[in-house]
Amino acid sequence: MAAIEKQHGRLDIVVNAAAGNFLAAADALSPNGFRTVLDIDAVGTFAVCRAAFRMLKDAPGGGVVANVSATLHYGATWWQAHACAAKAAVDATTRCLALEWGEFGIRVVGVAPGPVAGTAGLAKLAGVGADKLEAIVSSMVPLGRLGAAWDVAMGVVFLASDAARYVSGDTLVVDGAAWLWRPPAAPRGSVEAISRGVEASSRGMVKARL
Repeated sequence: MAAIEKQHGRLDIVVNAAAGNFLAAADALSPNGFRTVLDIDAVGTFAVCRAAFRMLKDAPGGGVVANVSATLHYGATWWQAHACAAKAAVDATTRCLALEWGEFGIRVVGVAPGPVAGTAGLAKLAGVGADKLEAIVSSMVPLGRLGAAWDVAMGVVFLASDAARYVSGDTLVVDGAAWLWRPPAAPRGSVEAISRGVEASSRGMVKARL
């Protein structure tokens, strides 16, 4: 922060995007491994925010902090107890700092990316060959494709811009609706027939009771 102030004289926007992760069953995860991910993601995010506070509150028009988290903790994710806890902490920090630092004109926002093509993290967590990776993961994204680094970057650009000048404390999900995905209860083509069958069955039951 001292180097930034010396070279530029001011600080307007901070983006916290550092992360550490690996697959681990909770019963095989050491406390040190758990702590390491928390230190990188959660403690690291807070440490940078705290160090940047003085310059952010002096930024013309108010400073902006954008914390990059994830959607792993929106429910739960297999073999990711450490990362889920860390990302949940990042989101909570975003909300708390937005509450406390609003009086200084600082906006604190978040971005939660989904699966992004070409990232080491996606390949490592997928556990399959690169040739199968895109098809498998894309099939679980309602938009039908992986994201790009550009998609996440544009989310940050939007939140840091005047277009979002009244947005603070919220986290923007950039994942093609992936966190909402679940297998359909019935194929699209059979939905109407199933519905009509249920309605007909219900009418039959009502008549039988009468």
